[in-house]
Amino acid sequence: MGFAANGTGKPLKFLIYGRTGWIGGLLGKLCEAQGIDYEYGSGRLENRSSLECDIDDVNPSHVFNAAGVTGRPNVDWCESHKVETIRTNVVGTLTLADVCRERELVLINYATGCIFEYDPNHPIGSGIGFKEEDSPNFTGSFYSKTKAMVEELLKNYKNVCTLRVRMPISSDLSNPRNFITKITRYEKVVNIPNSMTILDELLPISIEMAKRNLTGIWNFTNPGVVSHNEILEMYKKYIDPSFVWKNFTIEEQAKVIIAPRSNNELDAGKLKKEFPELMPIKESLIAYVFEPNKTAAAAAAAGV
Repeated sequence: MGFAANGTGKPLKFLIYGRTGWIGGLLGKLCEAQGIDYEYGSGRLENRSSLECDIDDVNPSHVFNAAGVTGRPNVDWCESHKVETIRTNVVGTLTLADVCRERELVLINYATGCIFEYDPNHPIGSGIGFKEEDSPNFTGSFYSKTKAMVEELLKNYKNVCTLRVRMPISSDLSNPRNFITKITRYEKVVNIPNSMTILDELLPISIEMAKRNLTGIWNFTNPGVVSHNEILEMYKKYIDPSFVWKNFTIEEQAKVIIAPRSNNELDAGKLKKEFPELMPIKESLIAYVFEPNKTAAAAAAAGV
């Protein structure tokens, strides 16, 4: 679905929220690489007048929201900071969507797919993924609960493109937010197949989605699933042959975390139809993450 924004026909200029965030930072670099004019918003999402000032000053063709509270060091933070989580993830996101609607601007909103969990209709290993129109069934963490709430409300805003990101991965293995980096540093990991998002491949697609003025909800993951162990096997093969890890069960994991975690498969068919070049998750992992890092590691070892 597209939206006839007033940005149509005028030069591309992106207003990005989330300057200090991982995705927000990568977006700026992509804009520079593609020669797209952009600026970071300085306003607070929950402060309507500051958002209006940003839009007046920047006069963007599109707005990107990569701001949000995920918690440090992880989503357990949200369990004890509920008002702060609501202020940004719900009030702030809705305020930005509403301001953009008033200005007839498409808002590309990086959301989460961690609002589902495997169930009898979507069993683990079945290949049956949750679709865009499915209602969230995971509210185990307060973070996921707020994200499910705001997604439901954003359905009423025809100018919003909601991208359900999951367990994001990039080629930068030094980034602590990178899912691969996280699990290589854990003492123990669960081993569950999940849908995941390879940012190196998908963030450029989100820019293209803005250019096409696409709106609505999109499962923003690579097709298929990959398990923790499969990723760590690749890590061992391509990056560190000496790497070892230990598994534990979800029940054992529950003893060391405060809030349960979401595990699911999202159906990426809608995104794949719009972007046929989209690679399956395991192929994308090798092409965008492990092969480049293997080459870099080899070059460093050779003193190149």
